[in-house]
Amino acid sequence: MQFGVFLLLQSPDVQPSPTVYDNAIEQAELADKLGFNTVWLAEHHFSSYGYLPYPLMMAIKIAERTKSIRVGTAVLVLPLHHPIKLAEEIAMADQLTNGRIEIGFGRGYQEYEFDRLGVDINENREMFDESLEIISKALQEDTITYDGKYYQIPETAIFPRTIQNPHPPFWIAAQSPDSIKNVVQKGYKCITGGSSAPSGAVKQNWEVFQNAVEESGAGWPQEFAIQKQIFVAETEEEARQELDNAMWHYRLVTSLRANTQVVEKGKAIETILDNEPDLDTVYDEWLIFGDPETCTKKIQKLIDTTGITSLNCVFKIGRMDNEKVMKSMKLFAKEVMPQFKDVIGSGQKATIKQ
Repeated sequence: MQFGVFLLLQSPDVQPSPTVYDNAIEQAELADKLGFNTVWLAEHHFSSYGYLPYPLMMAIKIAERTKSIRVGTAVLVLPLHHPIKLAEEIAMADQLTNGRIEIGFGRGYQEYEFDRLGVDINENREMFDESLEIISKALQEDTITYDGKYYQIPETAIFPRTIQNPHPPFWIAAQSPDSIKNVVQKGYKCITGGSSAPSGAVKQNWEVFQNAVEESGAGWPQEFAIQKQIFVAETEEEARQELDNAMWHYRLVTSLRANTQVVEKGKAIETILDNEPDLDTVYDEWLIFGDPETCTKKIQKLIDTTGITSLNCVFKIGRMDNEKVMKSMKLFAKEVMPQFKDVIGSGQKATIKQ
C-alpha cells in the first residue's frame, strides 16, 4: 500500500503565513525521510480553512527540499482555472520536479470560493468535464483546437512538454456514485472518502467503484485512494484529547460545503452544527486516532472492507501544533505503516505493481 501526507495549510486562528508555510514544508521534509510515498496539496481560497491557492507552486518548492517523495495536487479545482493555461503549468511543474508530480483534479464544492472568482458553482460539472478533456489533449497532442460551451481554443501548442509520458498520473476526487462511475469510465485513478467521512460511507463508495469497474470492463487492478485524518499518540487518552481539532475540521468543511459558513476578515468561524455525531462515534468510526495498536486495527478494517491501494493521511488538523503533528507522523511511520507496506485492500482482484 502507498502512503501519502495530505497538507491543507489550514490555520483556525489565522497564524502568520510564514509560520503556516514553514510548518508545512517541514512536515513534507519529514514525510520524505520517513518513507512516505507522496505529499498531497489542496487548493483553497480566501479563508483560513486553507492557505494554499496554487498547489503547483508549492509542489515545486517541496520537490526542491526533498529527495525522492512524489508531490501531488489533491486537488486542483478545474472550474477556477483556464484549462489551457493550467496544462502549461502542469507541464512546467513536471519539468521542475523532474517527473515527480502527480495531478489530482476536482470540481470544487465551496460556493464561497466560486463567488469570489466569478464562477457559477452550478455549472462546475460541465466546466470540469470540458477542462479535463482540454488538459488531457493539450498534454498528449502536439497541438489542440477546441470548441466547447465554456472554452474555445484556436490551434495551440503548449510548452514546455511533460517529462512523464503521456502526462503525469491523473487522479480524480469523487464522492457521489455518479462521480465515481465517471472516473472509472474515463480510466483515471480515484480519490474518495473525505478525511472525516464515516467508515460506512467509505465502504459504500468502494462498492460503487467496484461495480463501476465491473460494468465498464476496465479490468483489475485499479488504484483506489482513501483519505483519512490520522493522529497517533502514545495512549488512547492522549489521542481523544485531539477530538476538538477533528470537530473544527468537520464543522468548517460541512458549513463551507453547504455555503452556510461565517468568514470574518478571512477567518473561518467555527459554528456548532445541528445533529452533530457524538464524539465516540467520530473517534471510533470516522477517524484513525488512537495509540499505534488502535490505529493499526482501524487501517486493517479498511483493508478488510475495501480495495484500498493508497492511504492519504491528514496529520495536521485544526489547531494541532507542529511538534505534535511531527511526533504523530514519526509514530505512524515507525509503528503502523510498516505493517501495511506489502498489502492492499482485499477487494482488489489482482496485484498492484509498485
